[in-house]
Amino acid sequence: MELKSRDLSEAPRVLKISKLRVCLTGRSNAVPVLDGIDLEIRAGETHCLVGESGSGKSVTSLAAMGLLPKDALEIQGGLIDLEGFEITNASPSEMRELRARRIAMIFQEPMTALNPVLRVGEQIEEVLNMHTDLSQAEAKKRTLDMMEQVHLPDVNRIYQAFPHQLSGGQRQRIMIAMALILDPDLLIADEPTTALDVTTQLQILKLIAEMQERRGTAVLFITHDMGVVAEIADTVSVMQQGRIVERARIRDLLTDPKEDYTRKLLTAVPSLAPRGARGVSEKRDVITVEGLDMTYGSSGFFRKSEGVNAARDVNFSISPGRTLGIVGESGSGKSTVARCIMRLIDPTAGKVTVAGTEIAQLSRRQLQPYRKHLQIVFQDPYRSLNPRWTVARSLCEGPINFGTPRNEAMEKAAELMELVDLPRDALDRYPHQFSGGQRQRIAIARAVAMEPDLLVADEAVSALDVSVQAQVLNLLDDIQKKLGVAMLFITHDLRVAAQICDDVLVMQKGLVVEQGPAGEVLSNPRHDYTRNLIEAAPGRHWDFANFRALDRVPELKGATE
Repeated sequence: MELKSRDLSEAPRVLKISKLRVCLTGRSNAVPVLDGIDLEIRAGETHCLVGESGSGKSVTSLAAMGLLPKDALEIQGGLIDLEGFEITNASPSEMRELRARRIAMIFQEPMTALNPVLRVGEQIEEVLNMHTDLSQAEAKKRTLDMMEQVHLPDVNRIYQAFPHQLSGGQRQRIMIAMALILDPDLLIADEPTTALDVTTQLQILKLIAEMQERRGTAVLFITHDMGVVAEIADTVSVMQQGRIVERARIRDLLTDPKEDYTRKLLTAVPSLAPRGARGVSEKRDVITVEGLDMTYGSSGFFRKSEGVNAARDVNFSISPGRTLGIVGESGSGKSTVARCIMRLIDPTAGKVTVAGTEIAQLSRRQLQPYRKHLQIVFQDPYRSLNPRWTVARSLCEGPINFGTPRNEAMEKAAELMELVDLPRDALDRYPHQFSGGQRQRIAIARAVAMEPDLLVADEAVSALDVSVQAQVLNLLDDIQKKLGVAMLFITHDLRVAAQICDDVLVMQKGLVVEQGPAGEVLSNPRHDYTRNLIEAAPGRHWDFANFRALDRVPELKGATE
């Protein structure tokens, strides 16, 4: 995919949002959630709405769909016009008729958007049953045809599948099929690729572009990923605190951003160019992994089966103060390796040596003293902290369990809050009182509280927007420098790997296909799979921090012939 160069100024206007104001219900004196939003999208145009979490992007899309949460948010001014139809004053029945026929939406997380107890084919057909008079046979035929159009394999099998039986990319394709089956004039895509690995993300972006070109659909694409914006956008609106602070064609925005906030978003995008290598410590390796195997379902109750090889013959070591990154697509075995090392699952074979002791075969009781040497930061900061515990209790639990007096643990918790750039007086708050980035800082502080030799970060920044992601990466780097902790960093984002990893291990279908210094693996990959991962990285042709192309970008949007 590449930067576009289309002039759509004469195309029919599909959506016009004018001076839209959304406030908290019953609190007209509160600061507006949306304050005077102006937006215009034409047929065949992809308009990207970008900004940090909390900027108002998703509220704008929900307002356009008539899906603002009742008794929580309400429109208190402005206009939303869909090809002459006024959405702001539409009745619920009018909006039900409008959705899917003229305006449709792809949500961020298909597992929460799809009904878990209905087969996916039935869920696509439900749209046809509600809005058309097609017979059951005709509806099924059209559904199967649509599933083929979104490039799903073996559509008859997938038609009968439940959502949990499909991969993340396949579930997102089902959502796209549901959204486009009635040929709507406007498609709203709210962060549809955020949770996907780079190759699946590229497939979904290409699919949306292909369907748009075939049908002439207008697309409002909501994202915080400027790399994705560079790949798909015709025009861009930048949102901050409920307002649009800059609007421009994509080429102008990337090469000459006017607002400081836009520049901040662009400079926060991590570069694919690997950082400088750090020196190798002469101290004993913190962890050594030899011949690690993990096979799921290797035996049944009545008979033995071959099972699924999630990891095979994995070997590596990490010295103090250095970071090893494991990269690969979803299902490559990255997280399986991390869980085996943490002994959250028991490996089928191999050795894991920590603090001079082989722990892979230890019993749970024997493993207990070694737990403090290994700590993990999970992907989702919303689920990794107990919502009923104060931050102080979460930070003190580990040290107290290992014998630290409560007073010492509380003092150490206060010091850890400062280490992760949070105020000491926030210890008495609960997780819901913090933003996602702050919660991830607390999760990091909880892990560091045990003074581990190895910190495992399993997709620890993938759920964060780009500016918060940069802050958390800098925090992890600072902690390594201060404490000398080794880190195993699991990620599907090669940009992140390039900025934080000293060494990189590339996994595909449970096998290590390439490993070595990050500078060598990411700059001069030897394996085709590694090259494919790098080629799939969105915005790879751009140096966002310096507002310029790294090399010639074909068909530059806005370029003159």
